[in-house]
Amino acid sequence: MKILVTGTAGFIGFHLARRLLEAGDEVVGVDSVNDYYDVRLKADRLAQTGIDLARAAYGEPVRSDRYPAYRFVRLRLEDREGMERLFAAEHFDAVCNLAAQAGVRYSIENPESYVQSNVEGFLHVLEGCRRHGIGHLVYASSSSVYGGNAKVPFSEDDRTDDPVSLYAATKKAGELMARTYSHLYGFATTGLRFFTVYGPWGRPDMAPMLFSRAMLAGEPIRVFNNGDLLRDFTYIDDIVEGVAAVLRQPPASPIDRIYNIGCSQPVRLTDFIRTLEEALGCEARKQMLPMQAGDVYRTYADTSRLEADYGYRPTTDLRTGIGRFAAWYKTYYQSDLNP
Repeated sequence: MKILVTGTAGFIGFHLARRLLEAGDEVVGVDSVNDYYDVRLKADRLAQTGIDLARAAYGEPVRSDRYPAYRFVRLRLEDREGMERLFAAEHFDAVCNLAAQAGVRYSIENPESYVQSNVEGFLHVLEGCRRHGIGHLVYASSSSVYGGNAKVPFSEDDRTDDPVSLYAATKKAGELMARTYSHLYGFATTGLRFFTVYGPWGRPDMAPMLFSRAMLAGEPIRVFNNGDLLRDFTYIDDIVEGVAAVLRQPPASPIDRIYNIGCSQPVRLTDFIRTLEEALGCEARKQMLPMQAGDVYRTYADTSRLEADYGYRPTTDLRTGIGRFAAWYKTYYQSDLNP
């Protein structure tokens, strides 16, 4: 298959592109490589797939030195004309949209970027699919759409009309936009509501990276709601296997579908910290803080629908996953921690 994957300088997109390439697919990756977090990490992810970011002129494809079937384009989803040229030139078999302005807390400080990327940018992806005969669009939604829902585990049939952050609102908007395009224009769309994803090459604004940096530097970590939070932590390899399975088995008819994709085993934040302490070999100094605006108390995925349709079943327990993450973290940041 020839697949467009957006967000390939990002955490999940990087891992998915590599997984698809190693399975023999042709991949065109797209990313704006913005500076929401350290661009060096994004460049290093791209380098792992044979892409030299310094050679990536805006809008011009760069071929991988490692994977002959991989090309990367530095492009903003908000660039309507650039996206139209890309779709017209490439004739994709399927599209996986993972690019987005991420971060629940940051959406409170910088709302415009979320609407530009997650709404306007996603519209251009949908338009590309409509205009160029794409049969199946897989796109990233988020567990944040469940908002303050107290019923657990979260089911795809639960209400999602009470978001507690603008990020969540833009993700819900994306689901509604995909449904509209699927019904109006006759192509299949599959939304995946990601729960808390972690692992090597993760985002530095997420708890595993934030905590590891502080703990290894002997600095305190910020623990919100005094550690009384539960998250459905899911290891990156399990997530990528699920996404790849959905891409390879498009629905038989042009319908819209939504799936939870998580681990279905929520972990208390204090237990997560304890597991990370063991993996890193150091103790955390905790700064206990109240609940942060935009946060939810608990995430918990019911993944039975994805399991029934695609055989999805995570296999990586927290101790194993955190162990792999910690080993990568200490290797990757060795020069920074021990100059």
